[in-house]
Amino acid sequence: MRVPGPVFNHRIEGKDSMVADRNPETHVIDFRAAEHLLAARDPRGAVKLLDSVIAAHPENTAARLLRARAFFAAAQLRPAQLEFELVLEREPDNAFAHFALARTFERSGLTARATRHFRLAAALDPKPEYLQAAGFDTEK
Repeated sequence: MRVPGPVFNHRIEGKDSMVADRNPETHVIDFRAAEHLLAARDPRGAVKLLDSVIAAHPENTAARLLRARAFFAAAQLRPAQLEFELVLEREPDNAFAHFALARTFERSGLTARATRHFRLAAALDPKPEYLQAAGFDTEK
């Protein structure tokens, strides 16, 4: 089920028409709707909503990270990889982005590249799932 962006009635040159009003508020609404779509297992719908948000705000790392997750969920591994890498260019200490990029490489069969990012994720944030994926011994 696709959640449409908000539509408002506007009077243009004396005529009533439905016009999608794109502004920062509607971009926030689209971002939140994309989160819900991803949670509802509609990653392609989430990507469609996020495309307009990122077109208007290409510097928005949160939107790019969400779109990367949606690409991954839709098994679009190359676009997911590119988005995760872009997030990491901006936030090299983002443990989740390293972990997600590693999972993307793992699904693509790029084991050595996956291992590197699993280890970076674990070094940045020693969550049990990151440590396990990195192959670090968690028992002492």
